[in-house]
Amino acid sequence: MKTVIIDYGAGNIQSIQFAFARLDVTAVLSSDVHEIAVADRVIFPGVGEASSAMSKLKDSGLDTLIPTLKQPVLGICLGMQLMCNQTEEGNIQGLGVFDVNVKRFTSAVKVPQMGWNALNQMQGSFFKGVPNNAYVYLVHSYYAPLCNQTVAQTQYEIPYSAALQKDNFMGVQFHPEKSGTVGAQLLTNFLNQS
Repeated sequence: MKTVIIDYGAGNIQSIQFAFARLDVTAVLSSDVHEIAVADRVIFPGVGEASSAMSKLKDSGLDTLIPTLKQPVLGICLGMQLMCNQTEEGNIQGLGVFDVNVKRFTSAVKVPQMGWNALNQMQGSFFKGVPNNAYVYLVHSYYAPLCNQTVAQTQYEIPYSAALQKDNFMGVQFHPEKSGTVGAQLLTNFLNQS
């Protein structure tokens, strides 16, 4: 099984590679459209600013490829946000996989949100073996509100989507690669999805 991490210059990609290595899985970095298209599993990471990340996706043609992928795809942090319809960060259009618009936390709370948060309202095989209120690590200033595609929630200022799912696409606001044994379980579950 070939697992590919999309390399588009926006992400802490090494920590994701190390997380898979701890699971005895070699995850290949690639920006090659064909290699990504034929992979068995695709990771769409992202750390940084949305508009520059989207520009990089467009430059490489990945903006048109990603929404057409048929294998399991996991968007992490900014990767998940870019798969939404739109984001307030730079007021850019996203890839439209998830039918929700990304919003910024208000000035009533400290941003970015940084640290450990509990997951709840988890649904689906991606969360197999993960107990309710398991803690995961987040660093972000923008969030996806609760919507029909929300499959896990967490809270900071308000309840929001910790994870989204539509068909073969999964997105998580948190960083499984930095979330210890819970994150390792989630990455294992992702690899085992059919």
